[in-house]
Amino acid sequence: MKICYFDAFAGISGDMTVGALADAGADAAQLLAALESLDTGARYSLEKTKRRGIAASKFHVSWTDNKTHRHLPHIIKIIDGGAMSERARANAKLVFQKLGESESTVHGSPIEKVHFHEVGAADSIADIVGACVALDLLGVEAVACSAINVGSGTVSTEHGIMPVPTPAAALLLKGKPVYSRGPATELATPTGAAIVAALAGDFGPMPPLRIESVGYGAGDKDFPEHANVLRALIGQTTGARESTTVEVIEANIDDSTPEVLGWAMERLLEAGALDVTMQPLLMKKSRPGTLLRVLARPEDREKLAGLLMAETSSLGVRFFSAERRVQARRIVEVETAHGRARVKVAESGAFAPEYEDCRTLARSTGLPLQQILSEVSQAYTKNA
Repeated sequence: MKICYFDAFAGISGDMTVGALADAGADAAQLLAALESLDTGARYSLEKTKRRGIAASKFHVSWTDNKTHRHLPHIIKIIDGGAMSERARANAKLVFQKLGESESTVHGSPIEKVHFHEVGAADSIADIVGACVALDLLGVEAVACSAINVGSGTVSTEHGIMPVPTPAAALLLKGKPVYSRGPATELATPTGAAIVAALAGDFGPMPPLRIESVGYGAGDKDFPEHANVLRALIGQTTGARESTTVEVIEANIDDSTPEVLGWAMERLLEAGALDVTMQPLLMKKSRPGTLLRVLARPEDREKLAGLLMAETSSLGVRFFSAERRVQARRIVEVETAHGRARVKVAESGAFAPEYEDCRTLARSTGLPLQQILSEVSQAYTKNA
């Protein structure tokens, strides 16, 4: 699967995204033609430049249309009128929908009535559509993103001085890994945040990847602290498609009963935990206790932490990130004398019968679970 990994060490904006993808090999002529077809009255260009010694592409938009306030239906109509693939069109609408939802929440207005002011101007339409068209031209099937440097300080907007990240950007990046480093200025714009919030399926360290091309998109300013560029790495993934970064949530508990802990484990797994384990502890004052540990996708961290504290006596939890490598797996169904059961098969060839299926067959037939496991394994081996 071809993936685009955005390395947002200097933040992310719409124009940086388009520049990085063009620099990574998206055909400039086709990209600019798609943007011209939007008929917004804007003009577009790509320029080779440098930021702190790194060669990069700068995406420029100029326009004469003074109408800077647009509603979502008008923007959707502009996108529908453009010449681009249906995939690029759908992605562009998805990004604007995400952006509209954040603006609606921030301003307390229905999404249909949200004025997109800065983000609805011709340059931001070009940034979002341009990013989606460029990803399509590169044949990208999935997007991932690093932790995002959001910057710090304040920024001047149409609504006055706002803290960084701005309210809309902060909402869009909710649940995503962010940090602040470098100059006191806005590094992650709402447009850039909306692109990755809508399109990126994973955030964190770079996934296993065979790099095919690398591109750098330049921001407007040239900071002395670091190169103001967004890096895009395009390549083929290796191994499983699952998240390679997990959040570990854990708590030491010494005053919950085994029944409560067992129930908490069930609830956490039902809510999307990748795994839940318990380990006996000897805690202070020689009290016996339990270490409850949860493995979670980054986007599920807050939900599962809240559930852990709601369902146990714990008053606090610890977080830390961990990397993992998992083999790609597929599911194969096999037929036995007692019914059908699924088998998990790893890319290495290792396999294991699905426990829940075998448990169901053992209950329905009255046969020992070990016999069912053995027969399912034999059925898979015979047909493999």
